[in-house]
Amino acid sequence: MAVTLTENAARHVNAYLTKRGKGIGLRLGVKTSGCSGMAYKLEFADVIEDDDQVWESFGVKVVVDAKSLPYIDGTELDYTREGLNEGFKFHNPNEKSHCGCGESFSV
Repeated sequence: MAVTLTENAARHVNAYLTKRGKGIGLRLGVKTSGCSGMAYKLEFADVIEDDDQVWESFGVKVVVDAKSLPYIDGTELDYTREGLNEGFKFHNPNEKSHCGCGESFSV
């Protein structure tokens, strides 16, 4: 499978990379955290490590480390605006449940 971005998310990441002035894409992973066990982590990718998987969506590289991949394989990352709130939204087919605050998930 793959980890992908929607066109809107890719446009948003591209704008941040341009503003930042460096970076090769977006690094997506998971960390142990929260009441459900895992939380997503997003950061700019400046290098690609040997164990990374890389996909491209709408011109943006999506980099995922080997440890995180089983938990987020097939995920689509969107960027949404709902009222005054805006941010990234994860559509993860592996997610079995998430906490009430939306900060963590389990598979």
